[in-house]
Amino acid sequence: MPDAVAEVRKAVDRLYGHRVMRRRAAEVTSESALRGARASAALAGADWPLEEVRRRSDFSADAEARTVGAALRIAAEAGQLLSVWRHSPLQVLARLHLLAVGDTDPAAGRPRRTGEAAEELFPLELEPVEGVESDAVAGPSPALPPAPDAEEVAARLDQLSRLLVARAEGQGVGTPALVVASVVYGELLALRPFGSHNGLIARAAQRIVLIAEGLDPKSICPAEVGLAELGTDAHRRALAGYLAGTPEGMAAWIAHCGRALRLGVRESTAVCEAMQRGMV
Repeated sequence: MPDAVAEVRKAVDRLYGHRVMRRRAAEVTSESALRGARASAALAGADWPLEEVRRRSDFSADAEARTVGAALRIAAEAGQLLSVWRHSPLQVLARLHLLAVGDTDPAAGRPRRTGEAAEELFPLELEPVEGVESDAVAGPSPALPPAPDAEEVAARLDQLSRLLVARAEGQGVGTPALVVASVVYGELLALRPFGSHNGLIARAAQRIVLIAEGLDPKSICPAEVGLAELGTDAHRRALAGYLAGTPEGMAAWIAHCGRALRLGVRESTAVCEAMQRGMV
């Protein structure tokens, strides 16, 4: 785990030192949000090409379009919720769900109630991108346990919120940002607190934590891109390790999230290089 933390820190620092960041950081942030939203939607079952996402204006035609639209709305507002996140993470999660489903949905912004089911986390199988070294292994993917019931979700969300607020107040400051972001992401995937869009919301929360913890304050490192490039099989296996609760499983999960973040850094580095050459 220390190696994963150190490698991520080094990669992020290199990106922040790129000369393009001196004058075009806002553009890199905007492009990172777009690419992150596209990748997050792909993991949620809507794997659209980047240029299709960029050119479309109507995201209401079908289920895939609505998923992409939800990812874009969440990405557009996530960075503006930092001050609320520091004292009320649950309020931010509710806001993200409202953004995803719209205010006409009676379940918008509230966790699942008793008897309400959660959506499938991985509705689409994404293969690793060619040239990306995945951490998947041979054999069938492990089956993930069902989402906890509403009572357990409420208790664990409250505990997670208390830990995050305490951290914002200066407690537990020795824990690396990568570890905090990985735990928040893993816990939200484990709980699937809402009836829908849990993956989109969990990945947005991960991004907010990386901003809040100061590892990626300008939000230019789209970890979502890396998660998609590693493929859903590797993601599912790593999540199964987190859910197992063993030290080895937790270390593998954090390493997986770190690998995804470094791939996100690579993506934004390529954007910076294209900007430097005048191609963007």
